[in-house]
Amino acid sequence: MEFFRIRKDIPFMRHALVFNIISLITFLLAVFFLATKGLHLSIEFTGGTLMEVSYAQAPDLQQIRKQLESDGFADPQVQNFGSSRDVLIRVPLARGAKDSESGKVGERVMASLEKVGAGATAPTLKRVEFVGPQVGKELAEDGALALLLVVIGIMLYLAMRFEWRFAVSAIIANLHDVVIILGFFAFFQWEFSLPVLAAVLAVLGYSVNESVVVFDRVRETFKKKRGMTTPEVLDHAITSTISRTIITHGSTQMMVTSMLIFGGPALHYFALALTIGICFGIYSSVLVASPLVMWLGVSRAQFVQPKVEKQEAVV
Repeated sequence: MEFFRIRKDIPFMRHALVFNIISLITFLLAVFFLATKGLHLSIEFTGGTLMEVSYAQAPDLQQIRKQLESDGFADPQVQNFGSSRDVLIRVPLARGAKDSESGKVGERVMASLEKVGAGATAPTLKRVEFVGPQVGKELAEDGALALLLVVIGIMLYLAMRFEWRFAVSAIIANLHDVVIILGFFAFFQWEFSLPVLAAVLAVLGYSVNESVVVFDRVRETFKKKRGMTTPEVLDHAITSTISRTIITHGSTQMMVTSMLIFGGPALHYFALALTIGICFGIYSSVLVASPLVMWLGVSRAQFVQPKVEKQEAVV
């Protein structure tokens, strides 16, 4: 399905070096922010207390947040959960705190909430959960392991379906997307939670899908058109898939944008990570992976087997 068709191939590979330099600079900036600022991890990774309370009337979240901060809770997170009368509160684990003190945190939070919601608007505790630092450490390790397994799986798949040059190029481009997403979260100190990790894994799969489409067209063009050079083949493959790219990424981004606008705080960073991943996924699949394939020396000979002339039997 195509909305339009471009008759003349766009010379993307003519500016391949420029695109790769831009990608390298962006990548290095992301690594720099990750090294200097680090990620603002949520309580799933650092440990802390999660509480859900309900009010008879919609409370003032800003007032609750100020009251918790004045009572000594560092960086409390207060947001609506389900309805305007239900509030979800996350309190990070204090440095040096022991597991035995976790029960007292809930009591202290409820005492702070009663100061804000006195009388008819007093809160009702619905649930309280505590995530210890050991659990957070295990979640971080499991998340890193999941990311590593996804990367290895993608490399094996592309190496078997195409060729090792395509596998290396695609995985470098996809890791480029992941590091840039993490760089954004480090620079702006946005909360990195389990939903954001899920978004990063989704971006990996989403980006490799775009790379596979372009690579498949590259292989097809190598087999059908003999008079084209490698840069011309890559330009033709990218140009011929532009319409499909716009349809796929445009429809996906409309859904993600609706989550970003109407999803509320619970889905905000998840949708934000997907938005960054989709934008850079288009760029990396087209303008990072393809130039890398060219630099690694892909050629028509790797896809077209030479014809072997049969020798006639001598009688």
